[in-house]
Amino acid sequence: MTTVVQRIRVGRPVFSVEFMPPRDSADEQRLWNAIRELEGLDPAFVSVTYGAGGSSRDRTIRTTGRVARETTLVSMAHLTAVDHSIAELRNVIGWYAALGIRNILALRGDPPGDPNGEWSAHPDGLHYADELVRLVRELGDFCVGVAAFPYGHPRSADLDADTDNLVRKLRAGADFAIAQLFFEPEDFLRLRDRVAARGCDADLLPGIMPITTRKTLAKTIELSGAPVPARISALLEPHTDAKSFRAAGIDLATEVSERLLAEGVSGLHFYTFNRSKATKEVVNRLGLVPART
Repeated sequence: MTTVVQRIRVGRPVFSVEFMPPRDSADEQRLWNAIRELEGLDPAFVSVTYGAGGSSRDRTIRTTGRVARETTLVSMAHLTAVDHSIAELRNVIGWYAALGIRNILALRGDPPGDPNGEWSAHPDGLHYADELVRLVRELGDFCVGVAAFPYGHPRSADLDADTDNLVRKLRAGADFAIAQLFFEPEDFLRLRDRVAARGCDADLLPGIMPITTRKTLAKTIELSGAPVPARISALLEPHTDAKSFRAAGIDLATEVSERLLAEGVSGLHFYTFNRSKATKEVVNRLGLVPART
């Protein structure tokens, strides 16, 4: 199977997309509508998330495998260490291998129920993401990604400690990192500079989610762990109706993405929440859809 690294190192900017495993049959239909809509745009890869504590593990494995079998897309699976023994993790990694999945995003993961709660390892499990990276590497010829945090992980002492941890994961064998959400392009670029200053040149992909509703704005605040900058508030707050708010959000996502592409990022990773329309609009504006021959 083609690896994520092969797909993002092609000498031109690319984009990728992230989905969540479906919760029910209606959600599954919505997910597959989005997958089919975006498949025609040839994203570099697609990923499927993995619930806290493995709460959506079976659905993640099933969905990731179906993407690999039934579409032309390069599929990447998520894997977290939360509430899993090493034996269970080995089993999941083996399932992925049996499905032909060779791309894994290795995450320590958040505590079930409270993402900001106290983290504790399974008594027979792993403590840190770099240990999970090594385990995946030991078990097969996988392309491995990890998470990066432009504002620092909530449980990191400071940005320097957080950057050291990211570099530790990359040097443990990870091939690339995907950044959590952020508001301004400079927030991601400063992260990239911190990693480069430590002599690490791994691919870093910025995470993008168009702020199309006030609900997605709240989700961005939650996932980034940062307040809304004054500039962003000034751009969005005047738009009191849903249609104009969405248009402003699409404009903002396009502006941020253009700046990142101008700074030489190899690709943009879109958090879709199983919807395709906003991502399609932005990548078309950016000219990231390959010309049809």
